[in-house]
Amino acid sequence: MYQKILVPIDGSSTSARGLAEAIRLAKLTGGRLRLVHVIDELSFALAMDAYSGYAGNWLEELRKDARKLLEDARAEAAAASVASDAVLLDSFRGAVHDQVIAEAVSSKADLIVIGTHGRRGIGRWVMGSSAEHILRMSPVPVLLIRAPESAKAESEHFTLPSGMLASQ
Repeated sequence: MYQKILVPIDGSSTSARGLAEAIRLAKLTGGRLRLVHVIDELSFALAMDAYSGYAGNWLEELRKDARKLLEDARAEAAAASVASDAVLLDSFRGAVHDQVIAEAVSSKADLIVIGTHGRRGIGRWVMGSSAEHILRMSPVPVLLIRAPESAKAESEHFTLPSGMLASQ
């Protein structure tokens, strides 16, 4: 029962809640986590804006930030005595949800655990919902972990790679 648990992470508070729930579940089942972070066209475009005065390699900066995010998530799992591995998907091969589903299939995941803001109305239309796409298209079970009400303010903003906050 749920031995291979795929956990997409993006650094948001909802992602952290999804990770925490996946860790609890893996402890109960003796399962293993596969932590996944996707660098897609949107995150690259945001990096271009965030690093516009920086002469370095933007993609490498995004990769560096992503590796740190994955390393921190692995440390959190290890602190709870849960085995994990991490995958950085940075090939720009399709939408985030398509890449997460492809990773679930290729890694033979038993379950995907993902945090979601549970956006409705215009926020969902503008920002889209990777979680919803994953839920609808995944060939494996999906457990959605909804954000608390206090995260609603976060759902109206996103973090740029430099750590700056931008509104929708």
